[in-house]
Amino acid sequence: MRVCLYGVPGVRPGTYPVKDSRLDAVHKLVEADKKVYARVELVPEEELDAAAAILCAPDRRPDLLLRDMELAETRLARSPGPSEKAALEEALAALESERSLREALTPESLQPLLSYPFVSLKPILSVNGDPEAFDRAVLEAFRLSGHICFLTVGGRENRAWPIREGITAREAAGTIHTDIAKGFIRAEVIAFEDLVTCGGEKEAKRAGKLRLETRDYLVRDFDVLHFRFNRTR
Repeated sequence: MRVCLYGVPGVRPGTYPVKDSRLDAVHKLVEADKKVYARVELVPEEELDAAAAILCAPDRRPDLLLRDMELAETRLARSPGPSEKAALEEALAALESERSLREALTPESLQPLLSYPFVSLKPILSVNGDPEAFDRAVLEAFRLSGHICFLTVGGRENRAWPIREGITAREAAGTIHTDIAKGFIRAEVIAFEDLVTCGGEKEAKRAGKLRLETRDYLVRDFDVLHFRFNRTR
């Protein structure tokens, strides 16, 4: 996923790790050669519209709201229909009170606006130059934009794989390799909480916490997955 850097000093565009302490906890319990966080792509202001979330300097937040105010006013000037007009007027009132559309409006009120490029429909997080606070903001932007992770553990790496919330086990398998999705049989699943409570993957299996799920299973955040699949030629 892409996260826009909007006036954030001292941070360059590029890939950046999503430092989730839950992976740190797993890495202490499951032996592996290395630990691999999920990653996001930090993009410059010029790619704002393509980003799923925005990290902005506190003094630049008003610029984002002003941009949306201008868009709302432009659309209202074109004599929209009654329902669209009502939605735009509600949006404009929220923006004039210095609230983003995402935080001010209900899902029902937002629905007529989703076809417009309002930037404050995206998660907006204010950040400063503190690296630790920046890491937390990246993690929060990842979550608020509708992303979760699943884990593969042991051997070469303990790894968090980023996916959209609501995808199936078979779709998740495809993020590792398309052949795994094509030959998907079952997913072995251990919930993150069970792995930690039991003290590791082997311990969770001995406690009966491993379950088999079909291709349509909806992956939950930080599920530990192992895919059974037929190898294709």
